Amino acid sequence: MQIRDLPHSDPGDPDVRSGFRFLVWLFRRQLGGQAKALLWGTLHMTAVACVPLAVGLAVEAVVDGSGGRLAAVGLLLLAITLVMSLADTMLHRTAVTNWIAAAARVQQLLARRTAELGGLLTRRVAAGEVVKVSTGDVEKIGWFVESFSRFAAAVVVTAGVCTGLIVFEPRIGLLVLGGVALVALSVWPLLPAATRRADVERAKSGRATELASDTVAGLRVLRGIGGEELFLERYRRASQDVRGASVRNARMWSLIDALQVVMPGLLLIAVVWQGAGLALDGRLGAGELVTVYGAVSFLMFPLRLFQEAAMAFVFSRPSAKRAVRVLSLRREPTSGGSLTDAQDTLASGDLWDPATGLLAVGGRLTAVVCGDPELAEQLAGRLGGHAAEEGDEPSAQLGGVALDGVSRQTARAAVLVQDKDPVLLSGTLRELLDVPASGRIGAAEALATAQCQDVLATLAQSAPDGSRDPMRTRITERGRSLSGGQRQRLALARSLITDPEVLVLDEPTSAVDAHTEARIAQGLGALRAGRTTVVFTSSPLMLEHADSVVFLHEGTATASGRHRDLVRTTPEYRAVVTREQETADLAEEIA
Repeated sequence: MQIRDLPHSDPGDPDVRSGFRFLVWLFRRQLGGQAKALLWGTLHMTAVACVPLAVGLAVEAVVDGSGGRLAAVGLLLLAITLVMSLADTMLHRTAVTNWIAAAARVQQLLARRTAELGGLLTRRVAAGEVVKVSTGDVEKIGWFVESFSRFAAAVVVTAGVCTGLIVFEPRIGLLVLGGVALVALSVWPLLPAATRRADVERAKSGRATELASDTVAGLRVLRGIGGEELFLERYRRASQDVRGASVRNARMWSLIDALQVVMPGLLLIAVVWQGAGLALDGRLGAGELVTVYGAVSFLMFPLRLFQEAAMAFVFSRPSAKRAVRVLSLRREPTSGGSLTDAQDTLASGDLWDPATGLLAVGGRLTAVVCGDPELAEQLAGRLGGHAAEEGDEPSAQLGGVALDGVSRQTARAAVLVQDKDPVLLSGTLRELLDVPASGRIGAAEALATAQCQDVLATLAQSAPDGSRDPMRTRITERGRSLSGGQRQRLALARSLITDPEVLVLDEPTSAVDAHTEARIAQGLGALRAGRTTVVFTSSPLMLEHADSVVFLHEGTATASGRHRDLVRTTPEYRAVVTREQETADLAEEIA
């Protein structure tokens, strides 16, 4: 796998039984890259380990006064340097490739799961946690995958050096082996506490991220009610909690770093003391003593890699748990129907929901009045083939075919659902409106029907290079530079361009003024003539222009007909549309 080969053609089916199993699965998916990194890492550290041996031979040559041996040692050092440089370069390239490839694989898996879950994801997992998983956690998981091969190479070379020292001088070799084991194991008792502190820091950081995201999303509302200082104070407290948790976490890792300095230093002192005694006894020559000292000094390098691997594992395991929590989420089918190739087609026809009895006649504009906004949102999702979270309600049907009996791609191609709070991605207006479409409705026609003239005028003022072309103007993330009504109208225009067989709109004009809403209602039916359109609304302006109105009372379709007829014949409908009950309740509260 090379970086130029990304993204992965198939990121695979991850093992989501636990965070550790997910890390193992991710490691197994990159065995080739791990083997290359292990090979280059072993070669690099072996070359570094040979430097003390060559220096010892050079010292022996100087003591013996042999110029030829000294020249040979010089050539040996040159060869070691060349091998070391090549191996280090290739190790870095391979390790970074493993890191990026692992991170890309996790990001692709998260993106695929997010696309499958849709709005259900943020109902099960907090938005701040999703952000943390897709950014920082992905990087930490990649770090562990990258560091493991270098850790394995360090283990191999360390074992080889200790074995060589034992063969050369058993007393020193056994001392070094015991010291290395003691240094490596000294940090393990501290890792559980470090893990807990890291988890606390991540949890507080996720909470602060979520709070910041919510505050930015509702900034206009906060300014309107004067609540900026309240939320700012909340974020300050959350930020201070993160700072405190970070300091406590840093203290633990500072203690681990201190042990990694003190323990190897004590080992080096013990080896020098032992080696000096052997040299005084005549059992070690000057060159041999230099070689032993150099070999022990070299071991400080792999010991640092041991600590890095421990840190990578500690930080990546909670990250893997959070990633698994997202990747393990599934949409449950609503009716348990199985998908077959013959069923994977949808014909035009009536849209019917068995759970509520709602019937939207094909080719007509049907308005749905529902006094419960939560029920309306669930019903809108079900009409689009999005399975309910509970999984206990029958699927909606289009033309007599259950929407959960066909692939999700087929269902979404036939039925498009626009949420009451649609998202506008950052980019130019042309990019925003560049969506899969039938080609029957152009951008200009859709924008005119959605009454976006004032939006285009505003965007034209910010067009780059003085072109006055609103299609080239960039829209900020989630359209935050626009008002709520402007965002709704641009989202409506985008949905109209798509021109699906069935279009479901959930409160598409709730933030639009009455005059603009009346013009939208008048143009919507004409533009969507011959197509099925379902609008969830309680606005009389929109209801007046609907071909048919369906009234849902306590979760069941109890009445249907024209708006004026229902106002005259159905008291419950009249109460919802005219807000009679809300007005009565408000009068009682005031009294």
